[in-house]
Amino acid sequence: MPTDWEAQYQKNETPWDKGTPSPGLLNFLSAEKVSGRVLVPGCGAGHDVRALCQGGAEVVGLDIAPSAVESAQSFPAAGKERYICGDLFELPRDLRGTFDWVWEHTCFCAIDPMLREAYVEAVHTALSPQGNLLAIFYLDPQNDGPAEGPPFEVTVPELDSLFFFPRFTLIREWLPLRTYPGRENREWMRLMRRSWTQALPVSRLPQNTCATALCRCHIPP
Repeated sequence: MPTDWEAQYQKNETPWDKGTPSPGLLNFLSAEKVSGRVLVPGCGAGHDVRALCQGGAEVVGLDIAPSAVESAQSFPAAGKERYICGDLFELPRDLRGTFDWVWEHTCFCAIDPMLREAYVEAVHTALSPQGNLLAIFYLDPQNDGPAEGPPFEVTVPELDSLFFFPRFTLIREWLPLRTYPGRENREWMRLMRRSWTQALPVSRLPQNTCATALCRCHIPP
């Protein structure tokens, strides 16, 4: 059965909320700029939203649970952020194709795996032509929730099959240097670009060759 996210917030059973922004996101933002309009689906209490705002981005936090949105709105504003209660799979028309970035963190692993193709389509629809998808994927979450999920695990080959041609082109991928405690070597970070007319060939970074200081080129199985 689908998770009742509002009920989880009402009962204060939100183990995914660590009270701070994603360490992987903070590490990325310390070296690179995310600007323009950013969508954060499944934003929860908005910790990542506020981190993104501090660089000057205009950020929209989206969550399906009204209590999550209320929690996010209770924090002092960090910049140009706003929060919307809504469903990523039914994004309002005035938001479609308007975002320069989508930041993915804990939304993909929370949805039913049967909806993953619909998720890719929804994110593609939200982005402007050649907009960027920056994501942390939880590869191995079985110790952080019920055996049947959520969170639901994913493999790198499955991510390849879901996101690549014709929807997205891989820019680079890496093992996050910083994670929440207990998630070391269990997450995978990717920067992808929305394909416009056609996708370019995907070239994964060569193993043991680092393209940037942020990148580790070990590919988990």
